[in-house]
Amino acid sequence: MPGEIPLIGEKLPTMKVSTTVGQKTIPDDYAGKWLVLFSHPGDFTPVCTTEFYSFARRFDDFKNLNAELLGLSVDTVPSHIQWITWIKEKLGMEIPFPIIADPMGAVSKQLGMIQAQSATNTVRAVFIINPQGVIRTIIYYPLELGRNMDEILRALKGLQVIEREKVALPANWPNSEVVGDNAIVPTAQTVQDASERLKQYKGFDWWLAYKPVPKEDAETASKYLERVSKKPAPLSK
Repeated sequence: MPGEIPLIGEKLPTMKVSTTVGQKTIPDDYAGKWLVLFSHPGDFTPVCTTEFYSFARRFDDFKNLNAELLGLSVDTVPSHIQWITWIKEKLGMEIPFPIIADPMGAVSKQLGMIQAQSATNTVRAVFIINPQGVIRTIIYYPLELGRNMDEILRALKGLQVIEREKVALPANWPNSEVVGDNAIVPTAQTVQDASERLKQYKGFDWWLAYKPVPKEDAETASKYLERVSKKPAPLSK
């Protein structure tokens, strides 16, 4: 329907966008890769600057998960260029991913990135899009709250496990208090399947059964959570 934003499970609308590396067509230019598309309220703003530093610092982690980063705000390409130059000069971090310029807000409005908190700035939205261009996760943060990039990595890794293994993942995976680093198997759909469920898998009941996932998947996700818990030394001025 016109005016409605795309939802989880729908394909990201095809859009031609201007970025700091030239024109791109999304999601087509990212076919075969996962895409983490995220918006920020504006260039030369404090929280956004810390976020871009953190995203860039984890760029190789996203690459290792076959994922690309793509930023967006309602600022222009020259503004983006000047800002990322400032980040490199002042913070010593090169921004290795493109940023969409959306000064008229066309892309932002189509994706629901401009909300009631601000009529002109994009909120901190995150869209995780699979290699087929389908939206798998949408997360919104308010202007004042910076994102946790390691949680975005954990979510991305979890989605990859879900799609590959055809399972669901529990709260706090891979450190679930209930099923550990295991995955939850799909709920039985027939009486016969239900009666056999606990013969096939471990579990608490026919509707809450689980199975292991490859150890390396859980270990990778655990690595992101371990990094969250460590307090880094702040940059010196």
